[in-house]
Amino acid sequence: MAKLTGRVAAESQIPRASITEPALLIRINQSYRDGMSRRDLYDATRGVWRLGPNRERAHLALAVHRGVVLEVYEIHEWHPGTSTTYAKRTFHDPRAKERWEFTGTEAGESVRQKYVGKSVAHYFKRGHQSPVVYVNVE
Repeated sequence: MAKLTGRVAAESQIPRASITEPALLIRINQSYRDGMSRRDLYDATRGVWRLGPNRERAHLALAVHRGVVLEVYEIHEWHPGTSTTYAKRTFHDPRAKERWEFTGTEAGESVRQKYVGKSVAHYFKRGHQSPVVYVNVE
């Protein structure tokens, strides 16, 4: 039997999440590392992103790696890129200041249970280049 990989594996073997709250799904595939600390995962998720004004309507940010939710954060406030303190991350691209980052906290346990470990691959349309998908914010 052939081994399933990537999106096919995520969609066929992992339960699908159905997002009900206004949220941003944020792919952190490039910055994710196995064994990341909770703080490093938060920093990788919260910034810096090219976003429009609809970001203000999102209540949650979901950290997504290879189509699966790793963590869920409640968004408290949006800030211009690189204007808040990160534990270890540094930004060398001057365009980062033209982007956005949030501050927040891990979501409550009931919200985390709904999403962590579930697939959200179906929200990312094939060919979609942006690492961020808006859900229920329009």
